[in-house]
Amino acid sequence: MRVLITGGAGFIGSNLAKELQSAYPKAKIWVLDDFSSGHFKNLLGFKGEVITADLSEPALWEWLKGKFHFDVVFHQGAITDTTVMDQFKMLRVNAESMRFILDAVLAWKAKLIYASSAGVYGNSPSPMKEGEGEFPENPYGFSKLMMDRIALNFMEENPHIKVVGLRYFNVYGPGESYKGKTASMVYQLYKQMKEGKRPRLFKWGEQRRDFVYIKDVIRANLLAMERDVSGIFNIATGVARSFNEIVSILNQLLGTNLEPDYFDCPYDFYQNYTQADITKARELLGYEPQYSLEEGIRDYLKYL
Repeated sequence: MRVLITGGAGFIGSNLAKELQSAYPKAKIWVLDDFSSGHFKNLLGFKGEVITADLSEPALWEWLKGKFHFDVVFHQGAITDTTVMDQFKMLRVNAESMRFILDAVLAWKAKLIYASSAGVYGNSPSPMKEGEGEFPENPYGFSKLMMDRIALNFMEENPHIKVVGLRYFNVYGPGESYKGKTASMVYQLYKQMKEGKRPRLFKWGEQRRDFVYIKDVIRANLLAMERDVSGIFNIATGVARSFNEIVSILNQLLGTNLEPDYFDCPYDFYQNYTQADITKARELLGYEPQYSLEEGIRDYLKYL
């Protein structure tokens, strides 16, 4: 099996590369990354090759089509900073690239598994369900929705090519530290509390998220590869938890008693409540989350 992982030096991509390497030791794996938010240290222990390139360049995909043949493409590469307001840049990198990638998988007759996002739902009512309430609040969420639309049209026109979009909710876990300010709230709060600082939260910390541990996300990717299915699926736990609860769990595990420092939210596009309906992923992918927020944070702290 020959595998290409775009964004493979990033948080999710690097975890995926290592898990594939472990689960399929005979597979040949290539990582493609421009290292804008990925880091070489995420790939220490990875035994495959790295292609250093900008995935939004059409010439790259023409070169790849001529030079390589892949059986599976995991497309994780994207601008993931939700505060980027440059609409042209966001859509060019995240959405337009999808056209080049789909053209390549069609030529290779490869399976495509790609990263979408809960950002497509904006502040729609929870639980959020595929095909409903898709009203993003920022350019990032809109770019991911456009990716999904491009993918769905392709699936309709090319039913013989399997394409799976995974709408990740709030992913946290080992390998995210190089994301800086866009790392998960679990990581940000851990870092503050480990240094003895009061954890900073937007007032009043009751915003709720469907936090999903990286190991569940990686397993969802492998299931998507192994199942003979196409479609778009929510990947989450199906349970919404508050930021205050993260602070409480971290206080317990770190042996601290730090009270949150609440401040005003500066964003007018902020998602206040995300919770996934994961029925479709359960039924068609066989996906079942293994980690509650408590279990995920406990496991994560072993690495941190």
